[in-house]
Amino acid sequence: MQTLTPNTDLFHAKRRHFTCSTQTSTFIPTKPLSVFPSTKTNREHLRNLENVLKTSSNSTDNFDNKVSSRQQKTLLEGLNLARLWPQMKAAVDEMSPKNLKRLQRLLSKSSERSPKNKLGSKWRELHGSNNWAGLLDPLDENLRRELVRYGEFVQAAYHAFHSDPEGSPRGVALQDGSYKVTKSLYATSSVSLPKWIDDVAPDLRWMTKQTSWVGYVAVCDDLREIRRMGRREIVIALRGTATLLEWSENFRPNLVSMPEPRPDPSDPTRPKVECGFNSLYTTGSQHARSLADSLVAEVSRLVELYAGEELSISVTGHSLGAAIALLAADDIAERVQHAPPVSVFSFGGPRVGNREFADRLETKGVKVLRVVTSQDVVTKVPGIFADNDNKNKQGQNRNNGGIREMVERNNPWAYSHVGAELRLDMKMSPYLKPNADVACCHDLEAYLHLVDGFLASNCPFRTNAKRSLRKLLDEQRSNVKVLYTGKSLRLNRGTVLDYGDVLPSPSS
Repeated sequence: MQTLTPNTDLFHAKRRHFTCSTQTSTFIPTKPLSVFPSTKTNREHLRNLENVLKTSSNSTDNFDNKVSSRQQKTLLEGLNLARLWPQMKAAVDEMSPKNLKRLQRLLSKSSERSPKNKLGSKWRELHGSNNWAGLLDPLDENLRRELVRYGEFVQAAYHAFHSDPEGSPRGVALQDGSYKVTKSLYATSSVSLPKWIDDVAPDLRWMTKQTSWVGYVAVCDDLREIRRMGRREIVIALRGTATLLEWSENFRPNLVSMPEPRPDPSDPTRPKVECGFNSLYTTGSQHARSLADSLVAEVSRLVELYAGEELSISVTGHSLGAAIALLAADDIAERVQHAPPVSVFSFGGPRVGNREFADRLETKGVKVLRVVTSQDVVTKVPGIFADNDNKNKQGQNRNNGGIREMVERNNPWAYSHVGAELRLDMKMSPYLKPNADVACCHDLEAYLHLVDGFLASNCPFRTNAKRSLRKLLDEQRSNVKVLYTGKSLRLNRGTVLDYGDVLPSPSS
């Protein structure tokens, strides 16, 4: 049987169009990819660790310069690569002190960022003007950089919330200094819990609050970045589930009709969305406006403020935030006058509504790109019937026949996914265990790690990936291969969790 071997000479960062060689390979498209197909690839991954992780401060460099060859030898012995991985013995023997020094950067606290290319008019294509046709498999390098950037906006929302879960964060630490936060966003649950729960666990009172901080609105105010991107961008970032009441809303899977000018309750083809997601988005309180009203008001203000400029609106979220992002995008397109192009970039999002809701978004021109992993169970719920499963990747017509059509339209759990999909696989990462647990498969940092290393569905993880692995090690240590979590590495980094300029991601 003929096998395929990826031609790594074609995987340069500057190349957009490429294919894998069809001469020899251990990769069979119908089977999971082998992470390390050969000793050559093993050696290549070890020698390129310095490209995965880079030190960010002079102090780290000074420390590295003081590492003696004896310490480096001890590090190698501690890893005992030959024992953990017999195929690596030859590669270990060839590792010089210089390569060992680079290996220590595996645990550095910052990553080398991919260069930002000038997007110009191409930004519309990257935001789905052609539904990302030809940009996902293989993954366009500019789109990869944009996806990682949007994921970092969501990570900033997680970090800000957990810095003060009981109140309002004092500030949001954005990694992209070109943006400023203009509005904090709050969501209110319509579910209430008995007061005695607060008395039993007063330290966890924030878990039972009906109104919680869920994200923010930010706008790019750096002229140089605006010129690079080809427009001024408004970003809406939404975190995932954190409180008990948010969890309770997640488990209200019945579909409810969306508000319409002239609703017809008897019409089974009306757009419907998950009850709990809709509740969090539309419920207000005596002390706070609903998330829907406050978001629409702020976006309307910014659109009016920057009238005459080329604008775009990007809504991004993870998990619950990905679900609310769809409701927000639909609302903005409906209620904001002269709304600019609206795009959604979601990570690990569940199904949100029925087929008619998906059609409604498409009719309004809202573009949606869902980033999912094959092992993430959250992306497969809620819903019993998923009509999108009968639709192939080329977007052929749905099955509209007979009994199934009737069941889908009348069943209160008949959900459908929305938009385009970028599907990743945890098994493609050379650093994560192939049997990673459920939490890791849904973790936002794991998503960004996979996006940064994804080339194409039939190609291995790119060896020149830029994103740091330190946060992944800190949060998903049990799911990272033993090779990268050896005792010597743990001793080398100590017990101090200094995140530096890398934000912790409590996203699992």
